[in-house]
Amino acid sequence: MKPRSRQDRQQARRRGIAAETLCLWLLRLKGYRILARDLRTPVGEIDIVARRGNTLVAVEVKRRGTLEDAADAIGRDQRRRILRALGWFAQRQADGERLALRFDAMLLDGGLLPRHISDAWRDDG
Repeated sequence: MKPRSRQDRQQARRRGIAAETLCLWLLRLKGYRILARDLRTPVGEIDIVARRGNTLVAVEVKRRGTLEDAADAIGRDQRRRILRALGWFAQRQADGERLALRFDAMLLDGGLLPRHISDAWRDDG
């Protein structure tokens, strides 16, 4: 695999931002309140942090050629980092100890709308 050019990386980043923006709006339409985007913590990163009721949700957005490839791109180590980052974020909420934590994925394959997988994975160590 040849290294990606600066232009290719910039284009991929623009596509990623567009995918996250679309996912943000869809989550809002579903009744979620967006608390953070591109959250970077000392223990990990989360694409979108949203809340609906007493549920705090980390949403990982992946865009690939197929939905299967997008799902496969969320590896075990990445899930662990997201888990740690959501815990870190929850601890800083006034009612953090009462919140249920959930991990969702929003997958895009070039179609019109992303596929929202609620509770996409559980804590796997």
